[in-house]
Amino acid sequence: MRIVGGRWKRTPLAVVRAAGLRPTPDRVRETVFNWLGAEVAGKVCIDLFAGTGALGLEAASRGAAEVWLVENDRAAADAIDATLARLDDARKGVRLLRSDARGALRTAAREARSFDLAFLDPPFGQGLLAQVCPALAALLADGALVYVESDTALDAGAASALFARPCAVRRSGRAGQVFYHLVEFPTSTEG
Repeated sequence: MRIVGGRWKRTPLAVVRAAGLRPTPDRVRETVFNWLGAEVAGKVCIDLFAGTGALGLEAASRGAAEVWLVENDRAAADAIDATLARLDDARKGVRLLRSDARGALRTAAREARSFDLAFLDPPFGQGLLAQVCPALAALLADGALVYVESDTALDAGAASALFARPCAVRRSGRAGQVFYHLVEFPTSTEG
């Protein structure tokens, strides 16, 4: 595992043994960040199931203004912290929260935060997307994008039901048993 682009390109990422940890492969991350292109720069991002930190650190490496990495597994969070210690200026724009996704969303709500870009790559088979998506939707900025990995394909109807808010699937792909999607939310002028 490594960061595939931006200022920290080729930085190795530690992969620890943790229940449900399924790191997003380099090839898939490269595809997703090609889809996003320049839309990452200057954005406020949250990676709700950080694992190795690959998605959030990739966003930070590519110019995101702020990234929240949320991880509740102690060993995985320690590995992310060790990676942050090796990266130039990472602590200025990256915040590691040792919390579960719901707790992090409550923290964000208390702090009146909103996010332009979110990454959701939860362990499968635990219903975690259904548990966090409605709360996350309430914290998304106007025109936000959300990257979602799941064990089933999502269309606009399924994504809108998951987030309890109208949205569209801009792009999608599949890698083995994993379906990945870039979901976009309309701006207030789009309704």
